Amino acid sequence: MTRRVAVVTGGIGGLGTEICRQLAAADCQVIAADLASRPERLAAFQAETTDLADRIAFVPLDIADFASCAGLVAQIEQQHGRIDILVNAAGITRDTTLRKMTADQWHSVLTVNLDGVFNMCRNVVEGMCQRGFGRIVNISSVNGQTGQFGQTNYAAAKAGMHGFTMALAREVARKGVTVNSVSPGYCRTAMVMQIPEDVRNQIIADIPVGRLGEPAEIARVVHFLVDDGSGFITGANIPVNGGYFMDF
Repeated sequence: MTRRVAVVTGGIGGLGTEICRQLAAADCQVIAADLASRPERLAAFQAETTDLADRIAFVPLDIADFASCAGLVAQIEQQHGRIDILVNAAGITRDTTLRKMTADQWHSVLTVNLDGVFNMCRNVVEGMCQRGFGRIVNISSVNGQTGQFGQTNYAAAKAGMHGFTMALAREVARKGVTVNSVSPGYCRTAMVMQIPEDVRNQIIADIPVGRLGEPAEIARVVHFLVDDGSGFITGANIPVNGGYFMDF
């Protein structure tokens, strides 16, 4: 069997890098799509994936631009013949209370975190349905389930992402395409490590397992969901948060 072709948006970020690594290690051909405006982070990503360089490629992408996403999908399908797996991991924060939030802080987060999911899914889903196979995983957040002080924009986008997931899952289930979301808790990423230490320590104190998650633990769940053998799981949200939020 030829390698599955996977696209990971936000692919050079903390979670994105580990997702790319695990999919490549599972013999996927991985395209990490992200902004090219962070040369230091891109260089670090390339160093972190050098052992899998034959299976991981970087391509620049503005996830907020529909035409850019359409062009990327067309380029990959021309080069590799198809896209089997899409992981939407691109995301930003612009934290502040709603009373202080500007319209730009609201729209920028919704545009990247939620519109970006539409932009990519809209462009890959037709090909997946025609071929009778597809795996889409949307990286949401525990704060989309619980809300978080100062994150009305981020929480709204992440909660909306799962509503999108469930609706699309129903539309494409009979076409061999699954759509799921993963909701990470607080993990050891650059975004989380920017939180002031005293606040971060309080967060850790509230996590039942007593520590931050590791990006590899999120990537492992993504790998499970995109596997060929996971075709009976769709429309699900998988929490990976160390017990920080529990429900059923």
